[in-house]
Amino acid sequence: MPSVLRFSSVTVVRGGNEILSGVDWDVTTGQRWVVLGPNGAGKSTLLQLAAGRMHPTSGSVAILGSTLGRVDVFELRPLIGFVGSAVTSQVPDSETVLDVVLTAAWSIAGRWRESYDPVDIDRAHALLAEMGVDGLADRRFDTLSEGETKRALIARARMTDPELLLLDEPAAGLDLGAREDLVGRLGRLARDADAPVSVLVTHHLEEVPPGTTHALLLRGGRVVAAGEIGDTLTSAHLSAAFGSDLAVMRTGDRWTARAWT
Repeated sequence: MPSVLRFSSVTVVRGGNEILSGVDWDVTTGQRWVVLGPNGAGKSTLLQLAAGRMHPTSGSVAILGSTLGRVDVFELRPLIGFVGSAVTSQVPDSETVLDVVLTAAWSIAGRWRESYDPVDIDRAHALLAEMGVDGLADRRFDTLSEGETKRALIARARMTDPELLLLDEPAAGLDLGAREDLVGRLGRLARDADAPVSVLVTHHLEEVPPGTTHALLLRGGRVVAAGEIGDTLTSAHLSAAFGSDLAVMRTGDRWTARAWT
């Protein structure tokens, strides 16, 4: 199957610290990945590389068939939907929710003098509706709850119909109800055959959406395990990744973990 992401012996060093070390990882068409690991494991750095927002110190990263360092990343970015704190901080507080989504079509954050076709406006409304926030289209972005903000940003990330969707801890800071709503919506997206390849970073097994096909576990910047989700999310692998004796449980398409007692 065609490769969407390929990391070959990727190492990232910042300030003398090795954040990622010798990472090999291959993501192909049709896959939905979750990346798990404790704080400081290198998860967000991995996602920054996958988004073309960072270059490795050594090794190579290929995104949608183009190798970083040999391609104009500004040509790649419309093909990549990215949700993370860096995106949130770029959006003007006074922006309406609809404009937050629309401006992604121009790869900008903040509406200026650009105009949009009716088809773009219809698409933005449809994406907001899929995330359950179309009723907030005329609201100021800075009035949204944490859960509403995350859902609006996922709609924005999908505006350009990307080939790769990257989600950096989308459920962080959400209460139980908001988390379950978001996980359910992401699960429906994961099961959609027409949806883009996706990579979701999280600390928590409970946030793994139904329909996720593969998992990558990191610890200290190194790969602990990677592969099909049922083979990877085992008690032994999770215990090694988090440095604690953990028991993994699966109920249907949802996952939980607890400490051995």
